[in-house]
Amino acid sequence: MFRNLLPAMRRRTAESGLPASMSDLMEDLWRSPFGGISMLEKAEFPSVDVSESENEVMVKAELPGLEAKDVDISLENNQLIIRGEKKFEEEEKKENYHRIERSYGSFFRSVPMPIKVKQEGIKAKFDKGVLRITLPKDEAAKSRKIEIEA
Repeated sequence: MFRNLLPAMRRRTAESGLPASMSDLMEDLWRSPFGGISMLEKAEFPSVDVSESENEVMVKAELPGLEAKDVDISLENNQLIIRGEKKFEEEEKKENYHRIERSYGSFFRSVPMPIKVKQEGIKAKFDKGVLRITLPKDEAAKSRKIEIEA
């Protein structure tokens, strides 16, 4: 499990813990040592949960710090498209930042639907930084019980 982490640890300088070179820094941006989403991907793509019930598909996207007006949603070729922009908060007084880890800028996320959904009846709700989208299933995609003749 930690095999992928060891090369990244060796490339760091002992005194600062920072990448030893610009090349190492760029590699870290593109690859996560734990096999998950890299830092660069996390900044550009919001995390989503996709679940399914008998009648609908539900998508939850984490979009902290945003409001409904900052996000656009569309359904294209049975893929849910979530896009928007998180703007940097400019304050009157100038602050000296020591670290900025929060991401800013445009984002785009395409979520393929596990089954065919209807364009009509899609609902979206934004609450406490979580966007919840409910997509009704197409009638042809709903499961049906098939009777077996004896």
